[in-house]
Amino acid sequence: MPLTCRDGLLGPPARAASFLLFALLTLFASSRLGAAIRYEVSLSHPEQHLFHVSVEVPDVQGELKLQMAAWNALYQIRDFSSHVERVEASINGQRAEVEKLDKLTWCVKGSGTLAVRYDTFWDDAGPFNSQLNSDHAFINPAMILMYVPDRRNEAASLILKDVPLDWQVATAASVKDAGIRDAFGKRILVSSATFDSLSDSPIEVSRFEEFTLHDVSPPVRVVIHGDNYKKHDVETALRKIVLYETKLMDDAPYDNYTFIFHVGKAAGGGGGGMEHANSTAIFVPSGAYLANVSAHEFFHLWNVKRIRPATLEPVDYTHEMYTRALWFAEGVTNTYGSYTLVRSGIWNKQDFYQDLSAQITELESRPADLWQSAEESSLDAWLEKYALYNQPGHSVSYYTKGQVLGVLLDILIRDRTDNQRSLDDVLRAMNESFAKQGRFYRDSLDVRLTAEKIAGTSFADFFQRYISDAQPLPYRELFAKAGLALQEKEVSRAVLGFSVQREQSAPWTVASVDPGSSAEKSGLKAGDEILRWNNGDVPRRPERWAAQQKPGEDLHLRIRRDEKEENLDLHLGEVRERFFMVTESSDADPRAKRIREGLLHGSTDPVTARAS
Repeated sequence: MPLTCRDGLLGPPARAASFLLFALLTLFASSRLGAAIRYEVSLSHPEQHLFHVSVEVPDVQGELKLQMAAWNALYQIRDFSSHVERVEASINGQRAEVEKLDKLTWCVKGSGTLAVRYDTFWDDAGPFNSQLNSDHAFINPAMILMYVPDRRNEAASLILKDVPLDWQVATAASVKDAGIRDAFGKRILVSSATFDSLSDSPIEVSRFEEFTLHDVSPPVRVVIHGDNYKKHDVETALRKIVLYETKLMDDAPYDNYTFIFHVGKAAGGGGGGMEHANSTAIFVPSGAYLANVSAHEFFHLWNVKRIRPATLEPVDYTHEMYTRALWFAEGVTNTYGSYTLVRSGIWNKQDFYQDLSAQITELESRPADLWQSAEESSLDAWLEKYALYNQPGHSVSYYTKGQVLGVLLDILIRDRTDNQRSLDDVLRAMNESFAKQGRFYRDSLDVRLTAEKIAGTSFADFFQRYISDAQPLPYRELFAKAGLALQEKEVSRAVLGFSVQREQSAPWTVASVDPGSSAEKSGLKAGDEILRWNNGDVPRRPERWAAQQKPGEDLHLRIRRDEKEENLDLHLGEVRERFFMVTESSDADPRAKRIREGLLHGSTDPVTARAS
């Protein structure tokens, strides 16, 4: 039976039962004739940043509960309902009362066809948000559309209304011009099999450049909104990435794929990418960053979107979904992002070593690496929205640790099989055993079992020590097996002893002062306005300026506090940092060199090459 209005949101003890109920209800929903939930989203007056949304739900019996997702794209509870305003409803064309039950849920009583209308305000750039302004609309549907919890598996369609006549629409979902023009613009029909597939299809609406990658099948469409890129460079890099990764996985699990890029000014000063089942949305400050992010996001076609941990299924939009597998789903995807770049020729091997060195340096610079395991970091992904948690003493990144673990595990598999098997084989095997069979894997357990099946040996000790626990990673031991060495260098640099901030053209102000620093001893306080810096203007990037100075050098500040001005003299502080560099061993034996070449080129040796 459908959930009633007063049921509200289900707490964690009832979630398992709710998922079973959802599965049963979708069996009935799939047999409905002509039962499709229809959305309309108006882009009129985009300068107001308001999406005007209506949802029409047929065959309502007695009452209907609608919800907004609490999270999507990022593993963060962000409560998209906080953007919603002016909710109203009607049943069969007659006004109906709307009752709000909690922060995510609304209920309307009545039978027949229900229509709900509301506005939602969005003007946030980035692949993890939605945005509407005079330049474009970018829509993550799960962030702006209410859904019916027990009817998510019904067909869903979306009409984009009032689209400016010179704007185009790009999404991985089916798109058709509705052929309707009015004073505000045109109408575009976006249709999808279910709400879940619609919510996983971001939509870009703007004046963008588009093209299809040459000689790539199935087709891959590229959509670019912005500037500061060269089409030829973009096309060349993407073609190499797509061809390599589909060859690596021996699979192209899509009928068509869409890259949506926001580049330069259109990226809004941010960066990053978000994977989707048949597309990705990527925001980068310039075309120079595009290949790196694209190699990662395209590999998510397999790892996480189809090779998927059971702990992330079925999707619950209302609560955190805890998983221990993000070190693999995200971190090892990072491993394959870097593998793709070097193996396709976009990077040379020194670029690869430099990137791996940077990951190790970042990991080893965080004291939390001594106690937070890769699995714990995965579980704690939901804490990343808190500034304190992100500090080095409180967490490590499952992206960083997972990327390094991926390389180490690859070396170990190659070493134990005399370079006849690799991590590539593990990913392909998981694709065959889980993704193509519609099965979900059991976090780290099935990763380990698959690796053991591929290599014919146990990896229980490696997984227990370095993935479940937080024991120091065996860099040097395993790198030696691949003809690699890890060098360590300690350097010192100058630091301010305080941090500064500024909003647009406003004056620089002190954001915080480091305890025990010369800045604190001089009397500098948070909130002080900085008027002069060494008798001149404050540098555009104060921290970068400090890094170019020597520890102990003088800094003269003119500040304003409580409408009074004064001079402060202080000395730049010093911080000592460790840097790591992966290099090739000059005395590597032939076997180690073969493993090293296997890493760099994605190759393995034939059985006949195995040493006796």
